Amino acid sequence: MTAQRRHQAWLAAMPFLFVALWSTGFIGAKFGLPYAEPFTFLFIRFVLTLALLVPLVQLMGGDWPKGAPLWGHIAVSGLLVHGAYLGGVFYGIYQGMPAGLASLLVGLQPLLTALLAGPLLNERLVAKQWLGLALGLAGIVLVLGGKLDPGAHLFQGFGVGALGSVLVALLGISCGTLYQKRFCTGMPLLSGTVVQYLGAGLVLGLGALLFEERDVEWTTTFVLTLGWLVLVLSISAILLLMALIKRGEASRVASLFYLVPPVTALQAWWLFDEQLPLASLAGMAIAITGVVLVVRGKPPAKT
Repeated sequence: MTAQRRHQAWLAAMPFLFVALWSTGFIGAKFGLPYAEPFTFLFIRFVLTLALLVPLVQLMGGDWPKGAPLWGHIAVSGLLVHGAYLGGVFYGIYQGMPAGLASLLVGLQPLLTALLAGPLLNERLVAKQWLGLALGLAGIVLVLGGKLDPGAHLFQGFGVGALGSVLVALLGISCGTLYQKRFCTGMPLLSGTVVQYLGAGLVLGLGALLFEERDVEWTTTFVLTLGWLVLVLSISAILLLMALIKRGEASRVASLFYLVPPVTALQAWWLFDEQLPLASLAGMAIAITGVVLVVRGKPPAKT
């Protein structure tokens, strides 16, 4: 293979690599949470990430956000996109929710974002998107129905608290996406991510201080998991996203995000023997179809 063909193959693989890396975040939560509480775990992750990202911004000569108002807006978006999202996901998995199911629920973000964009951004939904919303809801009903357990937990292995926290994560990432679109249009990606992590880290640190014991078992598994989440998810994936945006591939990555739930479910089955009944698998397929319809059915932007 010539150098040019290798380069072309690498460029073609970049969006799929980004999605594959992104899906491991749920697996990392599953690996690390036996050794640290969720808010403590995330606070340590953000501190280590910031220790690497701040010098990286300086090394790459990146611009910082201009003006205190933009810093404030970016910090709020970080609280929603990273704090509420990751905090909700990690707490839900900590409470027993399967990683694959958590991934599917927050993977409905395009559906909720499209629904909220109407009253908040005055964006109208087309018929295909309404169909996608209906399919997404039906798929989730099937998935959760397949996990029902009328016992103490209501669902197999987890209760209403875990479901509620992941729904908070879904609401956080959806509202954060809209907030960022509305107020953070001038945000530099790398340095803006630093500000987002600062905002989220402060709130999660406060949560760890108020609600957790903050005990950490520094086992080999925990250290390796933490290293993966910091170096691969919070640093490498962000740099890869920057490269994709520079090449104009951001929309392709967005359209591939609906692959994250099945990839996560497959990884969770292989690594943790997480099982989904046939009804839940069918519900996952229906829900993902709904997400695809919402994303593909987005009306063109007004000029």
